[in-house]
Amino acid sequence: MAKDEKTSKAVASLASKALKDPKALTPAEIKKLAASALTQAPDKPAAAKKAPAKKAPAKKAPAKKAAAKKAPAKKAAKKASKK
Repeated sequence: MAKDEKTSKAVASLASKALKDPKALTPAEIKKLAASALTQAPDKPAAAKKAPAKKAPAKKAPAKKAAAKKAPAKKAAKKASKK
């Protein structure tokens, strides 16, 4: 929020009107009033960014050996050759 921000007469009038009869405001007037209030609210302090936590290197599981391919059974080979 800047030091020189002040509520304008129009916005002060809207605020007064809203307090007296909230249903009397139009959506545009509500937006104007909300924008003024948000502009004049103090700025939030910047959150300190934390460095991401370093993860311990994951231990790799030993690689699984591929199963050796089996030779076709002799009986199956003989049946296939007879047909």
